[in-house]
Amino acid sequence: MCAVWLQVGQCGNQIGQEWWQIITSANKKEIDMYPFYSLDGKLSAICVDSEPKVVRRLQKQIKRKVFRESNLIVGKAGRGNNWAYGYHGARRKNEQDLFDQTMEALRKEVERKDCYCGTVIFHSLSGGTGAGLSSRLCEAIREQYPLGRILSVSVAPHQSGESSLQHYNSLLCLSWLQRYADGILLFHNDEVLKRVAALQGKEMAEASCQVSFTTMNTYITSCLAGLLHPLKVFTTQRGTVFWDRLASSVAHPLPRKSPGGNPHCSLALLAVARGPQEDSFLLNHALVLRKLKQAYRCVSWNPFPATYWTDPLSSFAPPDHHSHTLTVCANHSSSADFLQRVEQRAKAMYKKGAFLHWYQRHGCEGEEFGEAFETVGSVVEEYSHLGD
Repeated sequence: MCAVWLQVGQCGNQIGQEWWQIITSANKKEIDMYPFYSLDGKLSAICVDSEPKVVRRLQKQIKRKVFRESNLIVGKAGRGNNWAYGYHGARRKNEQDLFDQTMEALRKEVERKDCYCGTVIFHSLSGGTGAGLSSRLCEAIREQYPLGRILSVSVAPHQSGESSLQHYNSLLCLSWLQRYADGILLFHNDEVLKRVAALQGKEMAEASCQVSFTTMNTYITSCLAGLLHPLKVFTTQRGTVFWDRLASSVAHPLPRKSPGGNPHCSLALLAVARGPQEDSFLLNHALVLRKLKQAYRCVSWNPFPATYWTDPLSSFAPPDHHSHTLTVCANHSSSADFLQRVEQRAKAMYKKGAFLHWYQRHGCEGEEFGEAFETVGSVVEEYSHLGD
């Protein structure tokens, strides 16, 4: 995988910074850095935001010659948590368009590759830049590089509300991702907070006040490392355990039923086993996959619903460390619960005409909302029949 890594908006850049902490801590001489670095030794990363405060933190990385300074693209004002403002951009004559700058930086990164395979985009679903600009970039990348894959790492907002426009923004962004992206790795802030609280032994009420966004972002990137890093990353420290017990631990917090009481199921899943005794997984992989298929309720009509990757101890882990990690990536119908909630809340606001003038001001009309409702609604409908 020879990819360009694109982080968009405040959330996308914060997650990206935690991600690159993992990558840059590795020894380049001993592990495969091809997916992350260009031939000149700089990261194949583009950081874009409409405000400078988060991206400025990368100045130290520029001095270390890790990031390419021309790939740090910043505007002068935010996008007001408005998808339409992020998608269509500012209309100031003295401000060069963030979209054009980003696409030009992407073109140069693609040309530095021996073989461009795709783009990974870090972003949120609720912000004006993270949702709106990411949607437009995803659309343009698909058009200009049709053979490349697009993977979205999306972060959904808290249900309690981060912005009055978050349901509109999430609806519109999800509909664009459904049309133009090849895959979406979806993280929910509420679920991430719950997992971090459990790891720290805290109650949710206590965790919501004491768990920082940095800690939550670190948890997200540890999950990504288990899936996307080419070699072993110790995201958790569990000690020596049997793989089947680890499979039970991974599946334990999985949602079992929808709010309507319908049992959830999975179309397919990928298990990534990492540790110093990968042979033990290979000897027991049938048992582990069977347990995961049962826990995730894989559909009966898919003849090969589960597959696995294995990886031994990495070169940058402590030599006396005997930790195992199991990362599971699943196309699980619980995603439809979130989609349906977004659709319902956005539709209730839309019928009342709430906040629509903010979108119309930036060129977003009823047609775009209508297509978004139709696209997201069709995905919810398809998930509801997944187990038929």
